Amino acid sequence: MVFVLNKSIIKNPALAEKGRLKIEWARSFMPVMELIRTKQLCKTKLKGVRIASILHLEAKTAVFLQTLADSGTEIFATSCNPETTQDDVAAALAEHPQITVYAWRGESESDYWKNIRRVLLSKPDIIIDDGADGIIYAHEKLSGVISQLIGATEETTTGITRIKALSEHGMLRIPVIGVNEGKMKFLFDNRYGTGESSVFGLLNATNLTIAGKNAVVVGFGWVGKGIAKRLRGMGARVIICEVDPIKAVEAYMEGYRIMRLIDAVKVADFVITATGVNKVVRKEHILEAKNRCIFANSGHFNVEIDLEDLNEVTTSKKKTRYFGLPYNDFLVEEYRLINGKVVYLLGKGRLVNLVCGQGHATEIMDLSFSLQFLSILYLIDHKDDLEPKLYSVPGDIDDMVARLKLESLGIQIDNLSAEQRAYIKRFK
Repeated sequence: MVFVLNKSIIKNPALAEKGRLKIEWARSFMPVMELIRTKQLCKTKLKGVRIASILHLEAKTAVFLQTLADSGTEIFATSCNPETTQDDVAAALAEHPQITVYAWRGESESDYWKNIRRVLLSKPDIIIDDGADGIIYAHEKLSGVISQLIGATEETTTGITRIKALSEHGMLRIPVIGVNEGKMKFLFDNRYGTGESSVFGLLNATNLTIAGKNAVVVGFGWVGKGIAKRLRGMGARVIICEVDPIKAVEAYMEGYRIMRLIDAVKVADFVITATGVNKVVRKEHILEAKNRCIFANSGHFNVEIDLEDLNEVTTSKKKTRYFGLPYNDFLVEEYRLINGKVVYLLGKGRLVNLVCGQGHATEIMDLSFSLQFLSILYLIDHKDDLEPKLYSVPGDIDDMVARLKLESLGIQIDNLSAEQRAYIKRFK
């Protein structure tokens, strides 16, 4: 059951006070966003801009969206995942006069796409996306929306991969800034943010010890590196599974065991996928898995653990480990297999760090959302010059966010002298 509050559609308006407290806490630990706000970097440029936001709706996102709205934009917000909206935060956001929310935890697949359609039909100037569902939906089904867009920003590795495919097929019609390619994003968000928050989701869902367990991380990109590092730091015996030989050698040099997944699952207590690829864990892996193995996914979409295959080799299943706010859901499902073994799935195979956890740490999202904020300003400043293609975050934006972070920490660094700058450039 959902409620209409003003123009918003949310689960429960009575949760707003709890949401406000969460947002207030997050704001206290997002100093870079606060510096952007207090330095007045944005107000005149953003006044009257309409934004369609398709992001995980939780407290850090709320600080970002409220900062945009307070700078003069009108926000139409939904979630980029049916299971990651925090309903108390959505209720608090819906109280803002410049923000309309269409989101609740546990949306059906149909409701998820209806909500994306709702925000896209708000006549936005800019799309802020996470996973590219909104950008691709607009290209495929709402050509009128595309024609009036200034551009879009994309938050994730998965989304950028999809936009690159759109561009390679000659179908991309707007400029998109790939925020995930900013150094102040992938070096911190993907590695430290996902690493910590995925382990938190695993602990929160299971209440089990990590120390001494065999933990398998599938994929050794920036996300996989972060997860592996945190698991090892908590005493796990970490095994890496990779298809890229260079990344496999890198993982080996870092001291991890390298195995094929079909071999690793036989000894695994936990398996966490972090690849961005579908059908990574299939029936042959599930049937070979150690009894009571726990499977979780940290990739953007719920396709890495093949749920059809899992159900095909299951004789019975049941939900377990129920949590109240902010989840109001069962975080673990038990599957009894045709071979008599039992395995567990966390968070319905969706993002374990958000479905079973609270997402990235606040200070990490401060950096990512600051990049988003400044990238939006860049789109507006250069709207007459940008072509319909994927752009990396401009280097001066990366540099500004880094310098603002250092300023917030009270840290000063050295600068090159004129002579040193000339020396570096002497052969260029």
